Amino acid sequence: MRFALKPMLAIAVLALGAPGLAMPKDAEGNFKAAKTALARGDGIAAEVELQSAAKAGASRTELSASMGEALIAQREWGKAREWLGPGQFAKGEEAYGWRMLGLLERLQGNLPAAGKALDQALAMAPKDPLLWVEIGRLRYVGGEHLQAIDAAERALAADPENVRALEFRAQLLRDAAGPVAALPLYEKALTIAPKDLNVLGGYAAALGEAGRAEQMLAVTRRMLAQDAKNKQAFYLQAVLAARAGNVDLGRAMLNRIGDKLDAMPAALLLAGALELQAGNTNVAARKLALLVDRQPANQQAQVLLARALYESGDHNQLFARFWGRALRGDASPYLLTVLGRALEDRGDRLTAAQFLDRAAAAIDQPLQPIAAPAPGELAARWAANPAAAGLAVPYVRSSLATNNLAEASSAAQKFLDLRPGSAEALGLVGDVELAQGAAQSALERYTLSARVRFPAQMLPRIAGAYQRLGQGGMVQPLTAQFLAAFPRSRIALRMAANQAALAGDWAGARAILENLVQRGGGGDWRLLCDLSLAQLRGGDAKAASDSARKAWLLQPASALTNQAYGMALAEAGADAGQARQVLEAARRIGGDNPLLVEARKKLK
Repeated sequence: MRFALKPMLAIAVLALGAPGLAMPKDAEGNFKAAKTALARGDGIAAEVELQSAAKAGASRTELSASMGEALIAQREWGKAREWLGPGQFAKGEEAYGWRMLGLLERLQGNLPAAGKALDQALAMAPKDPLLWVEIGRLRYVGGEHLQAIDAAERALAADPENVRALEFRAQLLRDAAGPVAALPLYEKALTIAPKDLNVLGGYAAALGEAGRAEQMLAVTRRMLAQDAKNKQAFYLQAVLAARAGNVDLGRAMLNRIGDKLDAMPAALLLAGALELQAGNTNVAARKLALLVDRQPANQQAQVLLARALYESGDHNQLFARFWGRALRGDASPYLLTVLGRALEDRGDRLTAAQFLDRAAAAIDQPLQPIAAPAPGELAARWAANPAAAGLAVPYVRSSLATNNLAEASSAAQKFLDLRPGSAEALGLVGDVELAQGAAQSALERYTLSARVRFPAQMLPRIAGAYQRLGQGGMVQPLTAQFLAAFPRSRIALRMAANQAALAGDWAGARAILENLVQRGGGGDWRLLCDLSLAQLRGGDAKAASDSARKAWLLQPASALTNQAYGMALAEAGADAGQARQVLEAARRIGGDNPLLVEARKKLK
C-alpha cells in the first residue's frame, strides 16, 4: 500500500513542553512512555500509558492530542473524535492536536473538515515539517497533486532530516521519476530511523520496482523480524514469488495476510491472478469480482475477471458483466476473444465469428478509453459532481470514444478548473487536445502531469505528440529515460523494441521481446508476431517459425498472425504448401502488402 493507515506523524512526540510541566510527577513517566510508544506506532501501548497518566492526575486537556493519535493508530475513529473533536488542547500542544484532528478527518474522508483543522494548526506552527507532510497528504487525496509536491518540499525545507518528510517525498518521487530516484531518500530516512516499518515497506517496494529482488527480500525479512504479522511484508514477498513463477509460494504468502487481504487492492489483484494460474478459477473470480466492483476502471482486473469467469464456466456472469463493453468500438481484442470463445461453447458460432473477426482485425490504439457506460448514462452523474475523478475521467474518455470532442473538451476543462493541480485532470485535457490536433498544448499538459505521476500509458501519447510536432527524434531518448526510471515497464520495452527494429538492430529488438515473452507475455499474439519478425530478420527462421506458430494458434483468424507464420515458413523452406496457405489467408483477411509479396516470391 502506498500510504499506510498508521498515523504517519507519530515521530512528532519529542518534547513534553508545557503539558509535562503542569502534570503531577507520577503522571509524567506514563506520559513520556506513551510518547515513546507513539513514536514506534504502538497505539495500544500508548493508550494504556495515557490512561495511567490520567489516573495519576493528568488532565483531559493535557492528554487529548496524544490520546487522539493513539486511538487513530488503532483505527478507533469514534473514540479518537471524542478526544480531538472539541479542539481543547493544552498550551504548546495546540498545533499537534489540530494536526491529529486533520489526520482523523482525512482518514474518514471529511476533506473540507480536515483542511479547516490543518489551517488552525498552520496558524500556530507554520514551519512544522510534520504539519506540512499532513497538508501534502490531504492535498494529494483531494486531487491537488502539484500542490502536494510543494507541501513535501516545504516539509523537507523545514527539516531535511525529518523521517516522515523524507518518506513522503520518496513516495511522490516513485510515481513521477521512478523507484531508483526514490531510493536515496528512503535510505537517508533509514539511517535516521532504521526500524521504521513504514519507511522499510516503501523502501522494499521501491527495490522491487527497480528489479533488485534480493535486496527487497532482505528488507521484507527485516520488517518481519520486527512485526511477525506485517501484511505489507507478506504482500511484497508474494510479489517476488509471483515474478519468479512460484505460484504456490505466492499464494502462501498472501494467505498469511488473512482477512486483511480484502482491504489491500493490489494484494487482491495479485491473489486473483495467482489463483487463476493455480487453476482455482472460481476462487479467482470471487476475488477479482470484489476488486472490479470497487475499482470499475481497473483494466487489469477486468481482463483477469473475464478470463476467470470463462475458465470457470460461468458464462452467464461473463455475459452479464462484459457484453455491453464488448459491443463498444474500443473493446479490447482479448475481451472480444474471450466472449467469442464463450459463444462458441454455447453453440452460437455466427455471433462468435463476429466477435473473433473483430478481435483479429483490432489494432492497438494510442489512447484506450476507460471502459464505462455510454456518455448519456454518465452525464447526469458527472454533472452532479464534476470534480470527482471517478466520474470526470470515464465521462471524458467515453465522449472521446464516440468522437464528441466538444463535450470531451468542455468536461475535461471544467475538471481541470476545479482540480488545477490534478495529474488526472492535466492528462485528460492533454488527451482531448491531442485528439483535437493541438499537439504542443497536449505535450505541455502531459509534462505537468508527469511531474506527479508518469504512468507507462502516457508514454505513447507523449510520443504521438512529438511525432505530430515533427520532433520524432525526441521519442527514442524519452523511451530510454523512462526505462531508466521504470525498468520493468512493458509498454516502454515494447516501444524500445520497435525503435531498435526501425533502426535495423534486430538483435536488440529480439533480446527485448524475448525477455517480455519470458516475463508472462507468452499469451500475447501481437508480441509473438513482433518477436517472430525480429528473429526472422536476424536470420533465425526456425525460432521465427516457432514464435509465429504460437501466435497463429492463439489467433488463427488474424491477418497479422497468418502473415508472420507464412513469412517464417517461407524463409525456413520446410513446408511450402502450408506457407502458401497461411500467406493467402493473410492476404484475404488483411489485403496484400510488400511483406506478403516478398514471402510469396521465396516459394517460387
